[in-house]
Amino acid sequence: MKERISCRDLTLTFLKLGSIGFGGGMATIALMEHEFVGKRQAFKAEEFLHGVGLGQLLGPFAVNTAFFIGYRSQGVVGGALSAGAFMAPSIALTIFLSWLYFTYHTLPALQGVVAGLGPVVIALILSAAWTMGRKALRSWPAGILCGLAAIAGLCRVNAVIVLVLAGVLGLALGKRRLGGGKPAKPAGSPPPARQKQASSAGLPAFLMTTQALGTAATVSLSQVSLVFLRVGMVFFGGGFVLIPVLHQTLVVGLHWLNPQEFIDGIAISNLTPGPIAVLATFAGYRLLGIAGALTATAALFLPAAVLMFILCWQYEKMKSSSRVQDFLAGVVPAVIGLILSAAIVLSRGTLYSWQGCALSAVSLLLLTRWRWQPVFVLALGALTGATSILR
Repeated sequence: MKERISCRDLTLTFLKLGSIGFGGGMATIALMEHEFVGKRQAFKAEEFLHGVGLGQLLGPFAVNTAFFIGYRSQGVVGGALSAGAFMAPSIALTIFLSWLYFTYHTLPALQGVVAGLGPVVIALILSAAWTMGRKALRSWPAGILCGLAAIAGLCRVNAVIVLVLAGVLGLALGKRRLGGGKPAKPAGSPPPARQKQASSAGLPAFLMTTQALGTAATVSLSQVSLVFLRVGMVFFGGGFVLIPVLHQTLVVGLHWLNPQEFIDGIAISNLTPGPIAVLATFAGYRLLGIAGALTATAALFLPAAVLMFILCWQYEKMKSSSRVQDFLAGVVPAVIGLILSAAIVLSRGTLYSWQGCALSAVSLLLLTRWRWQPVFVLALGALTGATSILR
């Protein structure tokens, strides 16, 4: 890391990123890469990709990456401020939209704006993959590993499995062969993209034994926190894996939401710039208002935050180990491959017209050739969608 970013700058920057990060985790990762690797040059591309890889282990990886950046800049306070500021706009918007929904039983007409953001999001992801790939893919084994990871992502293989296997290949090949240079000596002696969804039949038993926790009419804050804490402990593989887990728990098991409310909650979570995990915020609001929304969100994210703290705390020690460096050297090209696969998967449901393809191509040129700030490109997409040009 080249620049130590202040807590104030971290908070303001992640508030901005959290407000414009539409399009899912990989889109926000692209925004973070542009801000901290490209613009500020506060992180080397390799270190940034390490944070993305570690963030995929449990919970929403974009939030985890924000924590990694903040921790590497200002310790645990910086990590907490970065993750909190990044999530704050989405949580606030979800609470507002939930209030509208449960008061008037309708959704705001924002679909046109969101449709305009889709092609720009594809361009953002491709731009990030291009920028990081030029710096990280410096040998043909790394290129092949990137391609294999992209294929695995297209086949909907769980990202955690892909990254672990890539790390094992890194151990076998070594950092030098993968183009990462000479390994350091030890100091003293790891769409929206559609990911493979978990089957409710395979849920852990403790998620299936929640019927005794009460109905929506009698639920307490402690019960809400316990349920969402349990869900957070098995939050592997991204937001879309979370949907069947929450459906089994909240709709089938506890009857805290009815099926239509659950579907509408997914729609509302997709209207926010944050992860689809803010579905927990919607459910918490349904149960206990703002207090329930904040409690459910905090409980769901707590297990991932604890794990990221441990990983960040031990990161320097892990980096000094040649074996860990070899492992991470395999993870880096795999992360780039997963980013590419996310762009391809998302484009299938986004670039369905020549207007959308043209908007995405223009956006990619503005980002890569003319170095436009992402916020202006996103604004261009939103304006295009609002004027119904893409229809």
